[in-house]
Amino acid sequence: MRSRRLFGSGNKRVTKNRVVSITATSPPCNLKPTLSPTQLSRDYKISEIMDPRPYHILSYGTLLGTQFYQSFVGGFVAFRALPRPQFASLQSALFPIYFSLQTALPVVVALTASRGGQVLGLSGLAAPENRLDTLLPLSTVAVTGLVNMFVLRPLTTRVMHERKHQETRDGKRSYDPAPHSKEMLALNKKFGRVHGISSLVNLVSLIATVWYGVALSKRLE
Repeated sequence: MRSRRLFGSGNKRVTKNRVVSITATSPPCNLKPTLSPTQLSRDYKISEIMDPRPYHILSYGTLLGTQFYQSFVGGFVAFRALPRPQFASLQSALFPIYFSLQTALPVVVALTASRGGQVLGLSGLAAPENRLDTLLPLSTVAVTGLVNMFVLRPLTTRVMHERKHQETRDGKRSYDPAPHSKEMLALNKKFGRVHGISSLVNLVSLIATVWYGVALSKRLE
């Protein structure tokens, strides 16, 4: 409050009070926070790490490459380059790893399947539009890997051990020129049958993997 004196005619003093109000103006306040370049870079890196699409492509490529190499390259080259006992030892060491990858990788591929960067999940995989081109082939690959790992591989290993014992009794290796004993002929036939079934199951797995790859290629932008 401020007082001002006004002088008129004569010696009369008139006092008049005036209330002066001051309105303070302040610049507009921007409530939206701004991110520093470091924060933006960190958020971008986190979003890139959480994106399932790179993991999906890498896991699928690893699955297809492993199957193709073992089925058409590694096995044939090893069979031609190594003596039969060394070849059998190599395959016995490789098959558990191969069948484990054949079982685990399609699970990773299924878990990282996405639409627009959003993971499908179990409900999305079971949706009608994804059953035939995603769920079915990936399930086929995983199941064939399990069958080879826990059913056919033990059968093959058991027949190989039986043939080894029979070789000791016959004094002749199973792959030597004929003639062979009846027991060895039966074991060779059994081994060929089990090995053939295992190869067929592996081929079904490879076809299912390629089948999914064709469906995947149609979704790439």
